[in-house]
Amino acid sequence: MNTINELQDEVIEEFNEFTDWMDKYQMLIDLGNDLEPLDEKHKNEQNLIEGCQSRVWLQCDYADGRLVFTADSDALITKGIIALLIRVLSGHTPQEILDADLYFIEKIGLRQHLSPTRSNGLLSMVKQIKSYAIAYKAKEEMG
Repeated sequence: MNTINELQDEVIEEFNEFTDWMDKYQMLIDLGNDLEPLDEKHKNEQNLIEGCQSRVWLQCDYADGRLVFTADSDALITKGIIALLIRVLSGHTPQEILDADLYFIEKIGLRQHLSPTRSNGLLSMVKQIKSYAIAYKAKEEMG
């Protein structure tokens, strides 16, 4: 299993292959399209991420000490962004997720190239993922 940083480096490498932002957006859209479809039953109020302009659902499951995320969005680019976050963070322990420094977001130039509302949405997604990690870590400690 690759570490979070190894996965971030892979993403950075892939994005660096393109110089044109239209190609990078296309890659985001492709990533979103490749995202495993989220079961309709998980598209509920509880899984909606607040602070996103478009609707984004994030489902978190806990298996063998690791958090597994699935998500969906009704906006293509947003779906691509959550797909990237899932690729980097899903399948890791709560502690690893809490310790993660998500430098790939800056390195691929994502923040600069998103509209302010999408940028806020990205921060909301990260916050939501980290809050799941906090909750499951607390559960683990309580046994």
